Amino acid sequence: MKQETNIVSASLNGIRNSPRKMRLIANLIKNKEIYLALDLLTYSKKKKISLIFKKLLFSLLSNWKIKHNQYNLEHKEFLYIKEIRVNQGKTLKRLRPIPQGRGHRIRKRSSNIIAFLDKKRKI
Repeated sequence: MKQETNIVSASLNGIRNSPRKMRLIANLIKNKEIYLALDLLTYSKKKKISLIFKKLLFSLLSNWKIKHNQYNLEHKEFLYIKEIRVNQGKTLKRLRPIPQGRGHRIRKRSSNIIAFLDKKRKI
């Protein structure tokens, strides 16, 4: 018996923001309906990070339409963000000069984001 899954995923890798800052916005839109999440991102204070997450959500919607061959979403209120994971990507290591010929290491962190979209069951 073949089990059909409704889950669709999308990912962005190598985003030049630290994962800690990205998780603040990710926790804000986790388990929300996708169109509500897009509204939350529109009016968020962190504009640069919000644009990155908007790009990810539009990719999720596009993947959903391709997988289910639906170009007009009639039941769009039942799509929600099941899970968002923000993991650490590559870290660029730089040196900052300080007095007496020494240097301090600066770590410029990047992050990888994976999001999953699912369809809520009608109750």
